[in-house]
Amino acid sequence: MNILLLGSGGREHALAWAISRSPRLNSLHIAPGNPGMADCGTLVSLDVNDHEAVAEYCRSNKIDLVVVGPEAPLVAGIADDLQAKGIKVFGPSKAAAQLEGSKHFTKQLCDEMNVPTAKYGRFSDLDSAIDYVRAEGAPIVVKADGLAAGKGVIVAQSLKEAEDALYAIFDGAFGAAGASVVIEECLVGEEASLFAISDGENIQLLPSAQDHKRAYDGDKGPNTGGMGAYSPAPVMTDEMIERARKEIIEPSIKGMAARGTPFKGVLFAGLMITREGPSLIEYNVRFGDPECQVLMSLLKSDILDLMEASVDGTLDQHSPEWHEGTALTVVMASKGYPGSYDKGTPINAIENAEADGVKVFHAGTGLKGDQLVATGGRVLNVTAMADDAKDARDKAYAAIEKVDWDNGFYRKDIAWRAIERKSS
Repeated sequence: MNILLLGSGGREHALAWAISRSPRLNSLHIAPGNPGMADCGTLVSLDVNDHEAVAEYCRSNKIDLVVVGPEAPLVAGIADDLQAKGIKVFGPSKAAAQLEGSKHFTKQLCDEMNVPTAKYGRFSDLDSAIDYVRAEGAPIVVKADGLAAGKGVIVAQSLKEAEDALYAIFDGAFGAAGASVVIEECLVGEEASLFAISDGENIQLLPSAQDHKRAYDGDKGPNTGGMGAYSPAPVMTDEMIERARKEIIEPSIKGMAARGTPFKGVLFAGLMITREGPSLIEYNVRFGDPECQVLMSLLKSDILDLMEASVDGTLDQHSPEWHEGTALTVVMASKGYPGSYDKGTPINAIENAEADGVKVFHAGTGLKGDQLVATGGRVLNVTAMADDAKDARDKAYAAIEKVDWDNGFYRKDIAWRAIERKSS
């Protein structure tokens, strides 16, 4: 198969790496990609926002399947535009992608299908939103309704913090994504992620995972796109996974089909495991980043088989196999992230870190001449596998010590919950 992969981050590097291992692969084209992905396929200079240009590239290069990594092109309808020209796309339609593109859309689906989720209100004017948070009290969660690159959620511990968040959102902090807000009760419990691939009717569950959103050790500091992840997550017991499937994922897939907007692709459920059981925090319509890095490390089956089955509606004929043990990734970020940070700082000795089965996925890198440099906030994902979370963590941190990058920082407590749970 000839594959075109769209995206340039750590998630896409992990997907490129998984796709490149498929015996079915003929050629892999990656647009725009990053320097770390160059050994997986051919990097292409292509404007992903120009759907006609993407379609023309597919025609010219006999692309059999387009794999869309990030959410923005899906919400913009790239799957619809390419499929209208007879090009297969792994990823949901524009209508189905509203599960991530609009938090209110997802809440309405939850209401229809009795999916457990936080109590909420939606507001398109500041005064009504302020009145609501004052009536409900804090802690409370304020969310920009639309896509905000993972930064539009504020868990406010006080009324002042909630009100400040609302003023900022309605003042344009997140652009059009903040034209309306969803305000939710603050669920109490432990967060986890569960992924499913769907063909619109059938689903195949992937292993659970747990992300680390806060910038610093001990879950301190500002929220980020994710500072590390591991899979599987011990909080997701077999019973909890089955409940999440029956109470959350299956009703959502059924509800989307009943609406005439079947969901095809990866459905990423962000869950809160409360005293009563799993509750949906939010849906994403693509692999998580950095969860994808650990999931692809654990995947034993051919990823192209699953992707093609999702498109063709034959997912019930596939049952993916997974490696035993734990996969864990540590994000190396630029100092200052998620605030302002220097770009263009040099990185060396990555090859020294990639020993003993460790894989370093590039997330925000570029080349300045022949020198690898950091170009983003989250820059490298150092990923290791072992029999358990502690050994995987030790392996990843030993590899990090070999990376020569003065401007990098990372959390030193990834998987602390799993390790604490095992020792207690």
